[in-house]
Amino acid sequence: MIRIGLLLILCAVGTARAETVAGGRFDRTRMTAIYAEALTFIAPRILDPVAIPTLTLWGLQGLTVLDPSVRVLTRDAHVRLVRQDRVEADIAVPGEDTPAAWAGVAVAITEACIPVSAAVRRAGMQAIVQGFFDQMLGRLDPYSRYVAPVEAREDRARRGGSAGLGMTLGQNGALIEVRSVVRDSPAANAGIRQGDILAAVDGQRTRDQDPVTISALLAGADGSPVTLSWRGRDGRTRDARLVRAMVPPETVFAQRFADVLVLRISGFSASTATHLALSVQDALSEPHPVDGIVLDLRDNRGGLLRQAVTAADAFLPAGLVATTIGRDPDSMNVWRSTEGELAENVPLVILVDGRTASAAEILAAALADRGRAVVVGSETVGKGMVQTIDPLPDGGELFVTWSQTLAPLGWPIQGLGILPQICTSLGEDALSRQLASLSTGFQPMADAIKRSRAARLPVPASEMLEIRASCPAAEAGAADLEAARQLISNPAAYAAALLPPMQDR
Repeated sequence: MIRIGLLLILCAVGTARAETVAGGRFDRTRMTAIYAEALTFIAPRILDPVAIPTLTLWGLQGLTVLDPSVRVLTRDAHVRLVRQDRVEADIAVPGEDTPAAWAGVAVAITEACIPVSAAVRRAGMQAIVQGFFDQMLGRLDPYSRYVAPVEAREDRARRGGSAGLGMTLGQNGALIEVRSVVRDSPAANAGIRQGDILAAVDGQRTRDQDPVTISALLAGADGSPVTLSWRGRDGRTRDARLVRAMVPPETVFAQRFADVLVLRISGFSASTATHLALSVQDALSEPHPVDGIVLDLRDNRGGLLRQAVTAADAFLPAGLVATTIGRDPDSMNVWRSTEGELAENVPLVILVDGRTASAAEILAAALADRGRAVVVGSETVGKGMVQTIDPLPDGGELFVTWSQTLAPLGWPIQGLGILPQICTSLGEDALSRQLASLSTGFQPMADAIKRSRAARLPVPASEMLEIRASCPAAEAGAADLEAARQLISNPAAYAAALLPPMQDR
């Protein structure tokens, strides 16, 4: 047995084997820094308080996942590593429940485990750290997680956008065609439009090349120049020197069907709210303005909370948009819209489905609760928890749930999701009956909607299930958009489906 005191001194037996983990060295200092930073960040922010020793012991169960013959037990103020009924390490519980002290315990137990467990040695440092956080955070909620360094770098790049010109390319015979252009990107500002033919990049001809090769030429460092030649749809060839920039992915895609503007929002990036407002303004400035606007949030998994709030603000007068509540004072926010309402007199319909989540649910809830839009579709995911991010010393990131979101009427989005005012998941006959009833001024979903909006934390699971059963979650279908178009064309049905406007509070 190895007995370890608070100075984390290991017996000499097995030390050489403990120093090597899957081809690398056991970095005691680095692992201690990772665990100490994580415990410091997590403990005061999680929604329900959990003591630092408990968080640490949960995390150490990751060793058992890697090697089922290993157990970490606490007894008589000691933490013990046991393998096949043999005590391999015995550590006295620290005198204080600080992150640094318990990070030391976690590292000491891990270091003692390496010489006696081939499975843990083979797993390596990264798997040990991943297992520690998986076991700890998995006991907190479904959304808190640790992201390893490589994936974290890729996530940061996706959140910030990529340096380039902001256009996608495709093949048109032997030619390279511009398939899409992001608003406000270097390509858009230079006048490049969808359907243009890209002729050359820095003097290199693009004919008979493939889009992947040419896209690689367009990529480069933020702020670096590139010279393009392209032929517009008017037949003229243009040349320009563009400067690459960080361009968030396009998330707003506009289509017009007769007099209805459909705006598909695929997610919420740094430019979503701006591009949404610009798309609406474009439609309103056309010679034949639209009769209605549809925001298609189906299969939208969310994104940046602030962007959802700003998008809601564009359509609302002054008032409440959402509230976030948590233990950390910094997690408590009241999000409000300001004066000024885009498309004030234009009917607004929101499409949702069983994959609509997070920021998309916040936008739908705000516009529905405030009486500005009718939600059509099926029950949504019900992800109303908000994560905060902490960079760790290894380059990884912690996503920790620290607040819950309440809709303007005070009900929690988490678990409940958005109950639509018009349900399309109960079949064509049920939908036809509902639309017919709305035309007479009767809202068949009224009782279910009233119950969902009256729910308050904590909502029993049984009540959540009963509310959600009123319009079961389903995949997107053609009936969603058709119902929206019928609603827009029938002012009486649209008015009956709307919730009463809220008084400002």
